[in-house]
Amino acid sequence: MENTTTKWVLDPAHSEILFKVRHLMITNVKGEFRNISAELITQGEDFSTAKINLTIDASSIFTNDDNRDTHLKSAEFFNVAQYKEIRFTGTKFEKLNKEEFKLHGQLSMLNVTKDIVLDVEFGGINKDPWGNEKAGFSVNGQFNRKDWGLTWNAALETGGMMVSEEVKINAEIQFTKQK
Repeated sequence: MENTTTKWVLDPAHSEILFKVRHLMITNVKGEFRNISAELITQGEDFSTAKINLTIDASSIFTNDDNRDTHLKSAEFFNVAQYKEIRFTGTKFEKLNKEEFKLHGQLSMLNVTKDIVLDVEFGGINKDPWGNEKAGFSVNGQFNRKDWGLTWNAALETGGMMVSEEVKINAEIQFTKQK
């Protein structure tokens, strides 16, 4: 096995970070962040040693509704004027089997940093038609938005709240090996 340090960078054209939250307690509202960057540092191709750093441009939030996007960018939610980035730093990439990992790390937003654990499925490594080596991952998880100070909500007449506290994350991430 190769023991050299290998750097992988995010392929933004083949990567996405999606989220969804319950709205009115009856449906999910989905959104995405459209401007993300990340790098993965490994020893050879051993992803269990991976060091991961991901940065999201908070103002790149998109939910397919301009008014909602404006509200989410405001001080009541992400406050993108003051907090421009959301960051994730991986602290441990725990290998469960050949394809499944638990990714432990720190999620930082709104000047709050907390630990989070995500489920990762390793899709494998393959070369594209131009000879670039690619690695693919599916990432899933959830967190309570209030832990990061995202507390805006409204009570409903029928009981319950307008927006759930739980945020579900789904990401499809593709990295390109640097030569």
